[in-house]
Amino acid sequence: MPIKNRIAEMRDEVAEWRRDLHEHPELMYDTHRTANVVAEKLRAFGCDEIAEGIGRTGVVGVIKGRQDTRGYVVGIRADMDALPILETTGLPYASKTPGKMHACGHDGHTAMLLGAAKYLAETRNFDGAVAVIFQPAEEGGAGGKAMVEDGLIDRFRIREIYGMHNNPGTPVGSFQIRPGPFYAATDNFTIEVIGKGGHAARPHATIDPTLIASHIVLALQSIASRNANPIHSIVVSTTSFRTESDAYNVIPESVQLRGTVRTFDKSLRELGEKRLKAIAVQTAEVFGGRAEVNWDPGYPAMVNHEQETTFAAQAARRVSDDVATEADAIMGGEDFAYMLEACPGAYIQVGNGDSAEVHHPKYNFNDDAIPFGSSYWAELVETRMKVA
Repeated sequence: MPIKNRIAEMRDEVAEWRRDLHEHPELMYDTHRTANVVAEKLRAFGCDEIAEGIGRTGVVGVIKGRQDTRGYVVGIRADMDALPILETTGLPYASKTPGKMHACGHDGHTAMLLGAAKYLAETRNFDGAVAVIFQPAEEGGAGGKAMVEDGLIDRFRIREIYGMHNNPGTPVGSFQIRPGPFYAATDNFTIEVIGKGGHAARPHATIDPTLIASHIVLALQSIASRNANPIHSIVVSTTSFRTESDAYNVIPESVQLRGTVRTFDKSLRELGEKRLKAIAVQTAEVFGGRAEVNWDPGYPAMVNHEQETTFAAQAARRVSDDVATEADAIMGGEDFAYMLEACPGAYIQVGNGDSAEVHHPKYNFNDDAIPFGSSYWAELVETRMKVA
């Protein structure tokens, strides 16, 4: 079950593209250089249509097969944006912009899809058409939602859509996928706990917000342990505890808590929000203070469609002997969820080998994964739209 010979031949060329992108990371929607590089390469490959500015800075290239009579389009998507992290890899192609780096492998995702686009434009060994989709702002900016709202699915007549992410800690050339919920919904919260400040030696004259906030942090864990069905997954994490004073002898007026709630199930997501607000407000009241809660809805859960998951797994098996079809669900978020809400499709992971974890300052995409990822994309297109 080999990778495609032509794509294997392009490995070093695609790796050079990837390393150039790695040197020039861009955040959120500010992916202008990356989008220009992508669009220029798609033109050089001979794509039949290139659309820029989809979802602000997204790029879509359309490659028609040998016959375009069915009006059937398969969409394949990569993300382009980097992260606000100071790189510490020491690589010769490390980020040239301090405080920004490709710490999640989106440089590799973009390069693998470009490699597949070049191969598909050369061979056109399929009927119908493929839309190669390059998305900005996956890292918190909901670029997937922006592209969908900008008409991605209808404008390009996409009937199926697929995404892929690298997976550190799994062997290069391996693939992991599962039907149903794969990545979690990612909601954030801020709780302002307001009391009455004063001298730490006279606590009886205060309403101590640090004490109140501490009780809230502990009580929030009851959402998972006592409110949620134990066979369903929910994570409630308070990740920040801040006061306006660093003095040892001052009880502050207020404390700010921040955190995140991760779920796969819509009803459990709603329960998490409801219980978090009630616990914060009522706990503060018990101690004579008050709490103001801001709930910031994030990405929805990313749910793979069953039939398309089967198609994706079949394509992966034509490239690799190591394909897991019941991969563990992940509490991380992924805004490809918006595309899967708008169109049937599936999301798969490709092994990145023994690398640092994503979002780590020493992370680096493994170029040896390029032939596997690009071959998967090509195989998926050729098997979903076989030549008549």
